[in-house]
Amino acid sequence: MPRRAESPVAELACAGLATIALRSPSHPLARELLTAFGGPVVAPSANRSGHVSATTAAHAAADLGDVVDLILDGGASDVGLESTIVAIDTEGCATLLLSGAIGREAIEATTGAPLAAPASGAIAAPGMMESHYAPRARIVLDASTAPPGAAYLAFGAPAPPGGLTLSASGDLTEAAANLYAHLRALDATGADTISVAPIPGSGLAEAIRDRLARAAAPR
Repeated sequence: MPRRAESPVAELACAGLATIALRSPSHPLARELLTAFGGPVVAPSANRSGHVSATTAAHAAADLGDVVDLILDGGASDVGLESTIVAIDTEGCATLLLSGAIGREAIEATTGAPLAAPASGAIAAPGMMESHYAPRARIVLDASTAPPGAAYLAFGAPAPPGGLTLSASGDLTEAAANLYAHLRALDATGADTISVAPIPGSGLAEAIRDRLARAAAPR
């Protein structure tokens, strides 16, 4: 939503943008925190900028270390991906800024019109940098088989030796929940390259492909 000139939202919380996004969390621990605080909470993601997102308290601790005083552990993320971000302009036109847990089709069923694409190269929301969500290892996309010496992230098939599978059955919900944890685990093996199987489909598949493309982008 656009910020008004007299907005009390601190500039630091807006990343230099003229809009803010508001989120109402479903997790009971997050709701308890908001209730106890008695107001809105502004916070960045619980990972280093550009790095693989954290989906467990252990991931956040590994990334942030002593930078934070306390980590609330509400268990592993059920969805595994960030929120879908949609911008609505003054004419009511909806633009998909970042694909996420809620698929394009579900949003278009509500808006009654196709979602527009953001302007090329424009960064209108967090997570839209070309290179983002990246592990240390180089990411190779759409690898149908595991190349020699590379860690392999499978989909729709069992994990090969030394690799992991997002979902052996091809379940996109399971794949989304496993994505970041598996990227972190394969990165921790010390492999120079992580090859990733194709992720076909729409909905969550679009969001998974988006994150992998940003992880594979030049840094």
